[in-house]
Amino acid sequence: MLRYPRGVSLAVLLIVAGVAFAADGGEVLTVERFISMTRCSDPQISPDGKQVAFVVSEPDVEANRNRTHIWIAPLDDGEPRRFAAGRGADFHPRWSPAGDRIAFVSTRGGSSQIWIIPAAGGEAVQLTDISTGAHGPAWSPDGGSLAFYSFVHPDCPDDSCNAAREAETRDGPVKAKVIDHLLYRHWDTWKDGRRNHLFIVDAESGEIRDLTAGIDRDFPTFPWGGSGEYAFSPDGKEICCVSRMGEMEAISTDTELFVIDLESGEMKRLGGNPAADESPAYSPDGRYLAWRAQAVPGFEADRWRLMLMNRKNGETKELTPDFDRWVMEFTWGPRSKKIYFTAGDDGHKPLFSLDVKKGKITKLVGCSNNSSLRISPDGRTIVFARRSFDYPHSIWKTGSKGGDPVRISTYNQPVLSKVEINTAGDVRYEGAAGATIQAFLIKPPGFDPSRRYPAIMLIHGGPQSAFIDSWYTNWNVQTFAAAGYVIFIPNFHGSDGFGQEFVNSISRDWGGECYEDIMKGLDWLAARDYVDPERIGAAGASYGGYMVNWIAGHTDRFAALVSMAGAFNLASKYGVTEELWFPEWDLGGTPWDNPEDYEKWSPHNYAAAFGTPTLVIHGELDFRVPVGEGLQMFTALQRQGVPSKLVYFPDEGHWVLKPKNNIFYYGQFIEWMDRYLKQEDDEGR
Repeated sequence: MLRYPRGVSLAVLLIVAGVAFAADGGEVLTVERFISMTRCSDPQISPDGKQVAFVVSEPDVEANRNRTHIWIAPLDDGEPRRFAAGRGADFHPRWSPAGDRIAFVSTRGGSSQIWIIPAAGGEAVQLTDISTGAHGPAWSPDGGSLAFYSFVHPDCPDDSCNAAREAETRDGPVKAKVIDHLLYRHWDTWKDGRRNHLFIVDAESGEIRDLTAGIDRDFPTFPWGGSGEYAFSPDGKEICCVSRMGEMEAISTDTELFVIDLESGEMKRLGGNPAADESPAYSPDGRYLAWRAQAVPGFEADRWRLMLMNRKNGETKELTPDFDRWVMEFTWGPRSKKIYFTAGDDGHKPLFSLDVKKGKITKLVGCSNNSSLRISPDGRTIVFARRSFDYPHSIWKTGSKGGDPVRISTYNQPVLSKVEINTAGDVRYEGAAGATIQAFLIKPPGFDPSRRYPAIMLIHGGPQSAFIDSWYTNWNVQTFAAAGYVIFIPNFHGSDGFGQEFVNSISRDWGGECYEDIMKGLDWLAARDYVDPERIGAAGASYGGYMVNWIAGHTDRFAALVSMAGAFNLASKYGVTEELWFPEWDLGGTPWDNPEDYEKWSPHNYAAAFGTPTLVIHGELDFRVPVGEGLQMFTALQRQGVPSKLVYFPDEGHWVLKPKNNIFYYGQFIEWMDRYLKQEDDEGR
């Protein structure tokens, strides 16, 4: 007999309190332990190749925030040490070309500004004092200046004007916003007429110059602006920067590369690709400029190619024409002969090398989620950030020819050494149209094959994305497994890392082949001897939340659902989201030009069939899938008497980021699943 306990289950109380045990008596990863995990990112190798600086983010639950600091570790052997200690957040460390100084961004003075500290240690000195903040510092090759970006009013001639505008907005009695164009807000931020502008600051005097003064356009593109979107040429005479083209930015994916002459200020646009061009990087010898590009205008999930331009004659070619994966981050080798990059591949994000002359691509590190790669000056060592289903964000290194990676940072070992973490299994099954679908399977701590466990299927967002082998913040599989669940994660049609044709298949087919893949995955999961087919739930966020809403109207085979940041009414969502190019491509136009697709694939049209208990989670600051979508879903459930609950975060956006909110989120998620998936019967199951 099923028993649905009232209120929060004992299991959840124990988990949130930090006390939980596997079936065999070993300790497990509780929510409290998971939230306490340190994250390492943004590794930067010193010019002499002996040290690596990186960012360490530590959750401060009491303050309900994450604290970030800069640490330095020897590249060979030795213990990391904290560097540039301050009261605020310190991040984005960058070594000067001579290696004698480190520039970084800090909030220790009250706002984000660039500071400089001697690499040998000492007092940090504030370099910038701009009212709109300074972000993403990048040293010039001679070390005399740094480039950075700031979010300014483009018609302001100086910083005093920007300061006055900011004060008026902050302190004025009228809080109305006047909008006369799209895109007026993005992710969780209102633009308010402001633009990212690219600046140069003198490393000694602190004198700044706006390289894009008076231009009503983002340099670099908003909101992805960062030092990865602009780069100095090796001779220091120019900067290449990314900006978005098109009169209506909300419908255009056309980002272009612009070269700015630092002496004359002259700006020149490179090429004429009507799709996206991003991430410029000059070769160390100055002969080439490389960047990532897409070929299909308006399609944000087109294959990311690696492009190369000969700066002497302007000839441009693609370096990855036969590589059917997305090139993500990349960096040049020190001799300009190789490029190292990451790309999603078969449920992982490996590290690759590419011979620029021969075009040969070699996989160097083949598993986990690898990112932020940097290569040592002698070209022998690659340092990168890494995370996987079974290990949090850490800094690693490997040889430039590959080999077993070695971990540099070990902050989470005291926690991980106490708990049982199961490695994710890689499984395959036949999905829609006979396609082979890859999925991950994680078993709970203390797994006993003679028992039958409840299970949860996790559905990824995107939809042109994938659940890769990674340590997720809001969807941490080990935390869910530690609550006593088998976790199943399918990469259905539309997932990247399985070829561009597979990615393309989901456009204008949101509830078609991908839904069939999910249901066939449910068949595969339910057939396992150790899974109870009557106690399987499903959960997802963003597109995954949409799919949960779709599932709610199309099947009653799941015992419980969790929908986070999911679209409910596709036509209403179109009118309040920000990146309009996405629905216009994936749903074949606007709701008035192609109402058929919007109606066909909209979960709200199938709400009459809702019956599965559903938890709805949404944030007020979510501008990608605005909060009304979650409210509509909850209203439809409640109006029909379907067991349901709404968890509303007034201070979160598309993700739950604050530590206390995250603890609460996990507690609500696990309590909901426990209520409908865990019960006792006469067999003591």
